[in-house]
Amino acid sequence: MNARKPLAVIVGPTASGKTAMAVEIAKRLDGEVISADSVAVYAGLDIGSAKPTAAERQGIPHHMIDCADPAKSLTVSDYQRIARAAVESVHSRGKLPILAGGTGLYVNAVISDLDFTEAGRDEAFRRAWTEKEQNQPGSAYAELERLDPKRAAQLHRNDFKRILRALEVYHLTGRPMSEQNGAFQKSDSPYRLAIAGLTMPREMLYARIEQRVDEMLAAGLVREVQGLLDRGLDPAAPSLQGLGYKEIIDYLTGRQTFEQAVHLIKQNTRRFAKRQLTWFRRDARTAWFDVSAYPKAELADRIEEYFRNALL
Repeated sequence: MNARKPLAVIVGPTASGKTAMAVEIAKRLDGEVISADSVAVYAGLDIGSAKPTAAERQGIPHHMIDCADPAKSLTVSDYQRIARAAVESVHSRGKLPILAGGTGLYVNAVISDLDFTEAGRDEAFRRAWTEKEQNQPGSAYAELERLDPKRAAQLHRNDFKRILRALEVYHLTGRPMSEQNGAFQKSDSPYRLAIAGLTMPREMLYARIEQRVDEMLAAGLVREVQGLLDRGLDPAAPSLQGLGYKEIIDYLTGRQTFEQAVHLIKQNTRRFAKRQLTWFRRDARTAWFDVSAYPKAELADRIEEYFRNALL
């Protein structure tokens, strides 16, 4: 008998329907949802993160949403600690935890036994790069592009804190951070897992992405970003480097037109979705479900059956 506690996981690219499916499965299996979204963790970043509204949550408790100050950085290590505590809390109430989201590193932090403190710190290295960056802005990002282009592509060039950490990890271990964080199957899981992945034809996914971006703009994304800046939030804060936010900031600060910003949001989101699929497909434990192949209710039936057979 496997003594590990069950954890249902729903992954997939942005706009694939993970949040709605997690709510539906939680209703059917007496569960609670734990978000794995690196932007939804921040309070006040609602529209651009596609954070589920109270109505969309349908009374299902959601964890790891609005749990961080957008003026401060929430590290992956922080997320791992808080999210795992949430998993234990859900188990303590006799409920099924359902981890759902598209931030692969967050998902991996929960389901795999990764030690994010392993690489340690080198204060002298940090001081040297901080001084160099002050004298030569952009030099740290250029160095990361050379040493770890995969990690560099995931970061905004102004996100110096995360850029510095990636350089430090390479300095201390001799291995790119992207390789260390992407090794799904090198670590055991502390849970009894069942992972459901949502997919669909590329044309359908891209159409849904474009529709979502249009809906975010209609809902007031520009107003939301302006409000965050008016509150004094630093445009270079890690919380504002997410898709949608950084492009709108460039529009509001005159670096590009509104039309250019919208085009970039859609383009960058499509590229991000492609990277998400590449990331999640590396985990052979994932059972994939084609959203386009079934009516919504039947898709939920099949995913419910999968989780029941694997976990309950």
